[in-house]
Amino acid sequence: QVQLVESGGGLVQAGGSLRLSCAASGSIVAINTMGWYRQAPGKQRELVASFALGGRTNYADSVKGRFTISRDSAKNTVYLQMDSLKPEDTAVYYCNVYRFPNNYWGQGTQVTVSS
Repeated sequence: QVQLVESGGGLVQAGGSLRLSCAASGSIVAINTMGWYRQAPGKQRELVASFALGGRTNYADSVKGRFTISRDSAKNTVYLQMDSLKPEDTAVYYCNVYRFPNNYWGQGTQVTVSS
C-alpha cells in the first residue's frame, strides 16, 4: 500500500501562484510514475504533470510553461508549482502513484482561481 497526503490548495486570483505538495509513505519502492491529476466539475480526471521512471517529466499541453513538477527524493515528496494560474485551472487536484499493477490516489485538494 501507498499513502499519499496532499497539501497546498486554496483560492487565488488569476495570474497568481500556488504550490501543491504530496508526501508519499508506505510501499514506495519500484514506483513507475508519480504525479498530479485534476478533475473539474463535470469533466473527466486528467493528467497535469508526472514523473516517469528515469525522471522523465510529462505535462499536459494546457499547463506547459506555467506549471513545474519537482521532487525531493529524500522526503518522498512531489511538488507542483503552478504559476500564471487561469480560471480554467480550477479543479480538485489529486496526487497519483502508479506502481504496477495498482494506482494510488490522494484525497484531493481544491484549487480555485478567480477571474
